[in-house]
Amino acid sequence: MEEKKHPPKKGPEEPALKDPEMEGLVSEAFSSFHPQISYSVDEVVLTINPEQVVEACRLAKEDERLQFDYLRCLSVVDYEEHFQVVYHLYSTTKGHNMVIKTQLSKDAPEVPSITGVWRGADWHEREGADLFGVTFTGHPNPKELLLFDEFKGVYPMRKDYPFVEIDEWQGERW
Repeated sequence: MEEKKHPPKKGPEEPALKDPEMEGLVSEAFSSFHPQISYSVDEVVLTINPEQVVEACRLAKEDERLQFDYLRCLSVVDYEEHFQVVYHLYSTTKGHNMVIKTQLSKDAPEVPSITGVWRGADWHEREGADLFGVTFTGHPNPKELLLFDEFKGVYPMRKDYPFVEIDEWQGERW
């Protein structure tokens, strides 16, 4: 029986769903930040400088047109040349989403804490500090969250983390 050959699947080249209205609203509201605006799947993405993060987050939360009252997620991404902190926002009253991103240098990954805007950022920022070594300046409680003392100065989610081979246990089976 002859096997059918299928062309390789390609990922989407365009976002799944553009939102010109939201893109226009974000462009207008954040115009003073001179942001880079793009899409990630179906969300408008605003990329700004690290020193603008608190002001941009506060605007996103307090602007009547936006009302992003919920921080869905805050994560750190390790790219080869930089770190990126990603803030996923949602408005429970308006029902729209948005992403704010900022890039940090590998040499001194530092960004202001947004715990004064959304208290829920507390553990997310502590996780980013523990696992990636990002400093969230002004964080009210920067103590370790996940890792024990042997991890001081070592960040296990960084791409350069030195993993060691693990020997598989060869003992008796139960």
